[in-house]
Amino acid sequence: MIDLRSDTVTRPTDAMRAAMASAEVGDDVFGDDPTVNLLQDTVAERLGKEAALFVSSGTQSNLCALLAHCGRGDEYIVGDMAHAYRWEGGGAAVLGGIQPQPIPMHADGLIDPDIVDASVKPDDHHFARTRLLCLENTKDGHVQSVDRMREATLVGRKHNLSIHLDGARMWNGVVALGISAEEFTSEFDTVSMCLSKGLGAPVGSVLSGPAELIHEAHKWRKMTGGAMRQAGVLAAAGLHALDHHVERLADDHANAARLAEGLGNIDGITVVDQATNMVFIEVDGDEPTLQDQLLERGVQTMITTGPRRSLARLVCHLDVSKDEVETTIRTFSELVAG
Repeated sequence: MIDLRSDTVTRPTDAMRAAMASAEVGDDVFGDDPTVNLLQDTVAERLGKEAALFVSSGTQSNLCALLAHCGRGDEYIVGDMAHAYRWEGGGAAVLGGIQPQPIPMHADGLIDPDIVDASVKPDDHHFARTRLLCLENTKDGHVQSVDRMREATLVGRKHNLSIHLDGARMWNGVVALGISAEEFTSEFDTVSMCLSKGLGAPVGSVLSGPAELIHEAHKWRKMTGGAMRQAGVLAAAGLHALDHHVERLADDHANAARLAEGLGNIDGITVVDQATNMVFIEVDGDEPTLQDQLLERGVQTMITTGPRRSLARLVCHLDVSKDEVETTIRTFSELVAG
């Protein structure tokens, strides 16, 4: 099966499984799992932060960051299509009493700096206190350069806001820009990064930032049920991914570019966008059975059908080879143009 639904569907490689099987473990609730500690120290060092915290998911990582930065009645400014606002169950509002202030995003995923400037609330007890600016990079595959991110972070600093990066797929951005992870994240107080997306680990994210704030986030991880015991088995997968699966993200980007090129040559398909490892397409007409037809031929996708067109996001990852990209192109051609 060629599974293009997301880069979260990867399976551990044999080498990753071996690293997991041989991992030295302890009780991470007591802070004595050496592999978890090594993962946290490694991420903190590579991102140039004081400390880091291994958590179960990107959602939990963003949530712990928001809860550590903000108190009840505080506010965070965030993109209206940002994952931390739109697709994480409203956790900050539900669990922390933190008010989101969503604002429009540009095509590359950066929120509008001028609107950030205008959205910061006055120091007045009628308003929620604006405490945090939350950015996302990459967004729908698009990478914002450090200078581009700085357009928004400078506004945040002007208003003395803390700044958080939802960097779930930040390693795709690092590879695409050809810079270090530390440079990529230099503008941010805290950074959330996923191990279970492009890096191919089976589970987990890491939140990094100032030691005092990570200590506070640790409390929230415990409160939200994220304290794990012999978690070194999982942390070992993350360490293996960081050591072996970062540079190869360039292969996913090249495969996505080839996929977009091939699909774009098929009558009835329009490539709407392609960036890093993601391809977005429109298929002419109402094709309610296209997803099932693809599945029957071994290509798994998620397609949203409408009255005049069908929309799909196709994601390349560790488990998608060059040959499978070509197979996908032929399969779409046979079903759409055939």
